[in-house]
Amino acid sequence: MTLADPEIIFLSEREATMALRMITEKAMGLVSKQYQAALGASLAQTGLRYEDLLNEGERDIAEAMTLADPELITGRTRRIKRALDLGFKRKNLQDYAPDMELDIYKSELYETVEKIRARDQEYALLNAHNK
Repeated sequence: MTLADPEIIFLSEREATMALRMITEKAMGLVSKQYQAALGASLAQTGLRYEDLLNEGERDIAEAMTLADPELITGRTRRIKRALDLGFKRKNLQDYAPDMELDIYKSELYETVEKIRARDQEYALLNAHNK
């Protein structure tokens, strides 16, 4: 085989797609880790969790919140109010509670959201023949 051999120089379309996908996944992995670190630092300043950022206006999230434990909703509401108060005062949570340990990426609600989305998708697939 020589360098002029087309088998060596050119990749098949499938191989090129796989290579591009691998490069994209690697780059997205690096960028997502940096973004997660930056977001975590920002959330730690206000005392919020990542799940507190979920939009209550979306139907599946609103349904998951109605099914959630009342203590979970109370904690979420308190964290949001505390973050609003800290933002208004232009302070950090560390100014008031320096020893407080935060579990920023703790997931309590999102599992229910995923179940609701899977249920809705299954319902849509089962009723696809009605369209």
